[in-house]
Amino acid sequence: MDQQQEQAVEETTYHAVEKDGVVTAIWEMQGRKHVRTIDPRSEEGRQILGTYTVDESHEGVSAQSQTNQQ
Repeated sequence: MDQQQEQAVEETTYHAVEKDGVVTAIWEMQGRKHVRTIDPRSEEGRQILGTYTVDESHEGVSAQSQTNQQ
């Protein structure tokens, strides 16, 4: 599988970075690769925090998309 096909297969997830109970950043990930950091105060950040489900099975808080978005 070449690199383009592999990236298309990787699921995009969002991980909330929390400090003292406050979300300070949102990490967009493709597989294990960090793609970008999103400000949770931005319009996009507020949309992500309001749209995705919280999975507390991981250390910290992580929000994972239900569909593959790019």
